Amino acid sequence: MSSLFKASGWKWVPSLYFAEGLPYILVMSVSVVMYKNLNLSNTQIALYTSWLYLPWVIKPLWSPFIDIIKTKRWWIIITQLLLGGGMAGIAFSLQTNYHISLSLAFLWLMAFSSATHDVAADGFYMHGLRQHEQSLFVGIRSIFYRMAIWFGQGLVVMSAGLLHRYTNINNAWTICFMGLTLIFILLAQLHKSTLPRPSSDVNKADVKNIFPELAKAFISFFTKKNMLIVILFIFFYRFGEAQLCKLAQPFMLDSLEKGGLNLSTEMVGLIYGTIGVISLILGGILGGIAISQKGLRYWIWPMALAMKLPDIVYVFLSGSQPDNIFIIASSVAIEQFGYGFGFTAFMMYLIMISESRYKTTHYAFATGIMALGMMLPGMISGWIQDQFGYLQFFIWVMICTIPGLLLIPFLKIPKGFGRKNS
Repeated sequence: MSSLFKASGWKWVPSLYFAEGLPYILVMSVSVVMYKNLNLSNTQIALYTSWLYLPWVIKPLWSPFIDIIKTKRWWIIITQLLLGGGMAGIAFSLQTNYHISLSLAFLWLMAFSSATHDVAADGFYMHGLRQHEQSLFVGIRSIFYRMAIWFGQGLVVMSAGLLHRYTNINNAWTICFMGLTLIFILLAQLHKSTLPRPSSDVNKADVKNIFPELAKAFISFFTKKNMLIVILFIFFYRFGEAQLCKLAQPFMLDSLEKGGLNLSTEMVGLIYGTIGVISLILGGILGGIAISQKGLRYWIWPMALAMKLPDIVYVFLSGSQPDNIFIIASSVAIEQFGYGFGFTAFMMYLIMISESRYKTTHYAFATGIMALGMMLPGMISGWIQDQFGYLQFFIWVMICTIPGLLLIPFLKIPKGFGRKNS
């Protein structure tokens, strides 16, 4: 334990993974609340923001070139400055008559910059720390990534809601993104000073070898035994939840007449962005402990059911439209805890199928399919809800959880995989 506190990684690992998590949650979740506040329809919100998953879907195609062009340290600082520029652009666009189209353009800039930053940061982690330090800091990086989720989904959303009491909604979100711009400029400057310059972080890869190696990795991944089932499982495991996460916050914000819960923006930030995130983290921690004790094969069914069955709380909330904050918060906490618990099994499965000579690239392919499984169903979710209402939509979400469950019996999971000392 004393070696952890003495390690030099404290100078940069927490801030680096905070910087990795924050833009992702701003693009994927906070933008949903902002566009709901700006009176876009659920169809538009779900379609526009789901398209923003695309950079994470195709990230494996350009990630090898980060090894060729400059160092990972250089990429981290540049992408953080680009992220700050994207946030400044959103703040500026909200003061124009073209605030929807312009803000979406800057969100695209943020999405591509964030996906690139992910590759560079995760790669630099392995260069900037010695092997034993990587193990020591794996929990620290996870904590600060999740803190970034709370900061964006909770604090930023609550701040926008509170500011809206004193000014119009465009100004409220402009102030928030101006603050975020400052944060990322400071993060870039901080990392320019604190990131080490490891001798291994050099752009020594040969571009002539990249394409053949990428082709070999691609072929070896997609020709694995039972691969069709694997791809279908990755795509469909979150088929229901991909739609739910796009409409959960709009549902809370919509009026009672529209079938929503009529909550304020700051209350949504508190319930979904704070209580929900804490429950998500606790579920994930418990899931990791559980798998380390019994293994993935033992827990795959309980965790899958724990992730999907709690979605029914939204059927209850949309059917009864309670005005009791405790009931709403408890329902969200239950659903998010189950999501965090069940998602642990999914991530372990992705790690399992990525075991090979091309482990990093295979994992990138797997997470790309995962992102596609979030993007496509998310795109149609708003239209479904606008056509049929919230109650019918959440019933549809429950139906959409079934395909992922039906594929579990066909998975080949080695006994003891993920178990400590297995």
